[in-house]
Amino acid sequence: MPRHVACIPDGNGRWSQLRNGSRIAGHNQGAQVFHDLITSACELGIEWFTVYAFSAENWQRPEIEVRFIASTIERTIYRWLDDCSRYNIRIRWIGRAEMRIPRALRRAIDYATSTTKNNTGMTLTVAYNYGGRDEIVDAIRKIIEDGVDAADLNSELVSRYLYAPDMPDPDLVIRTSGENRISNFLLWQLAYSELVFTPALWPDFTVDHLLDAIHEYQRRVRRFGTVDDGNKKLDTQLQ
Repeated sequence: MPRHVACIPDGNGRWSQLRNGSRIAGHNQGAQVFHDLITSACELGIEWFTVYAFSAENWQRPEIEVRFIASTIERTIYRWLDDCSRYNIRIRWIGRAEMRIPRALRRAIDYATSTTKNNTGMTLTVAYNYGGRDEIVDAIRKIIEDGVDAADLNSELVSRYLYAPDMPDPDLVIRTSGENRISNFLLWQLAYSELVFTPALWPDFTVDHLLDAIHEYQRRVRRFGTVDDGNKKLDTQLQ
């Protein structure tokens, strides 16, 4: 079982448009799917779950859609707090804390993180106003501000300056809607993650899709730059 699953939930707008609705209508259905998925992830024993809720580039979308996404996330957070207590979920947020984040959403995020901070079950990390390149740039800025000597730089040190330094790298990353890219998501942390792309639009994503992705993950051999036993035997024979 992967310890940390990250998800890029894509396809809300297309799902709605295929049903002759407005783009924003799909986000309500997407929120319900998210609720069911997190509940199932808890029951499966997944320790960390990170969702790409709103990227730094998503501000370029129509203003009405941006506002609707923010209000949907805000409502979902408050609606989820009882379940967080029931399932012992800890909620966290990563991203840039800029003024453009709606004040009501920021209050909801702060309230949820403070209310659930002592929970010891699954950690649910919501990436809002997040960009992988921004995170690396912000880490570099902090390193410079702290006066770290260039000779002391290494990957472990940089990791300690990321938004959530205690968060383990994702084992499995799932992207819906048939798009085969990571879209500036957790660029540092995804170095050795297993990627699974599914054609299902996010509002159609079910627990069965999650299980399929986990089974695909379990079929793979994670080498982290080394070779598996089969290749080692082949190397010996070649020698």
